[in-house]
Amino acid sequence: MCLSIPAKILEINNQTARVSVRGTEIEISLFLLDGIKPGDYVLVHAGFALEKIDFKKAQETLRLLDEMDETK
Repeated sequence: MCLSIPAKILEINNQTARVSVRGTEIEISLFLLDGIKPGDYVLVHAGFALEKIDFKKAQETLRLLDEMDETK
């Protein structure tokens, strides 16, 4: 099973991007996607952006992850 995390694109430099995941900034690869721009949300797995998603889907996914975390 794979888990991808929503991230907001902050800055793009060629085929890499600096993204924010719940306030933590990381660098990821955009090699698998085209047409991504700062402000977009993507699903990230293993350092790669896999899919562009809208803000609503990103927030819903983060909410569900928070709920899972609370059940520990």
